Amino acid sequence: MAGLGPLSSVHPTDRLVGHASVMGALRAQIRHLAAFDTVGSAFVPTVLLHGETGTGKGLVARVIHDSGPRAQGPFLDVNCAAIPETLLEAELFGFEAGAFTDARRPKPGLFQAAAGGTLFLDEIDALPLSLQHKLPKAIEEKRIRRLGAVREQLVDVKLIAATQADLNARVPEGHFRADLYHRLAVILLHIPPLRERGEDILVLAQEFLRQYAEAHRLISKQLSPEAEAWLQRYVWPGNVRELSHLMERATLLHPEVILNASSIERLCLVQPQPAAPVRQGAAQGDSEPQDEPTRIRQALIQSGGNVVRAARLLGLSRDAVRYRMRQYGIQRPLSELSSPLVGEAPGPFWGRFFDK
Repeated sequence: MAGLGPLSSVHPTDRLVGHASVMGALRAQIRHLAAFDTVGSAFVPTVLLHGETGTGKGLVARVIHDSGPRAQGPFLDVNCAAIPETLLEAELFGFEAGAFTDARRPKPGLFQAAAGGTLFLDEIDALPLSLQHKLPKAIEEKRIRRLGAVREQLVDVKLIAATQADLNARVPEGHFRADLYHRLAVILLHIPPLRERGEDILVLAQEFLRQYAEAHRLISKQLSPEAEAWLQRYVWPGNVRELSHLMERATLLHPEVILNASSIERLCLVQPQPAAPVRQGAAQGDSEPQDEPTRIRQALIQSGGNVVRAARLLGLSRDAVRYRMRQYGIQRPLSELSSPLVGEAPGPFWGRFFDK
């Protein structure tokens, strides 16, 4: 998540909070590209958003929509990993009456429902190969054919896709079609991870504390200097989403106005690991963040094998975690099923302000 800004923003891109140069460049690029999203144009550019989980791809997609001529049209947000493979084609393209059992009435698909606006396909890497070959024509020619239909229909839709996978690397592996990748990546925007945004960590933390205090009618918490230092040292595997959830837990559960480092660390769901001794001759900054399969395995262990709880820790949907478990061949840690969830906090308020 890039970060949510004040509701009174002068321009939609102001909702992308932060002073880091990468965020300034992203806001400028969105403003520049907005002029080309003309309703009715056959040349509306497709956008591919790339970034780790929790960096704010869903928010950026919505800001792109709100910044251009299509802002008055619909914005449909679809998670490709959350829809069963057998239903995806019908959901995207629609169907005619009698196309399959129980199809008693025709139903428009998401491409048609988003006409005049934007269709956002999140986790596009989860799209099965059997369906990938049907998207390029819909993107390039703006034509779709419902299941069971004879004639094609024109659709006026801007398509935004998002992924945390390296699709360019998946093409030669045979996991993603080259023609679809090149049609999606007409405009490729990278959403930076939180650990690369410097002082934005504190800017966002303070904004989240203000928003959650206002939402829950509480006094806004304040960060001590030690807490600020802790926030900047932490690697943020869940990025801005993780930061927002941590600040809401602090707002709800911390009894004092001042937040110290020990309290924040205690409220952090993914407990920081002790720093490993630095190898002689190794640079201090050469450690890499954990890869996705490792994070998923650790979340499953920490959640006692509960996929729903692991998804909450990772900031993903349950279906998205299950898809990745199948993708990486990860099994639930059966020996750990009785383990308690370390540091689990109440969840009814999570995700109120934020999207994928």
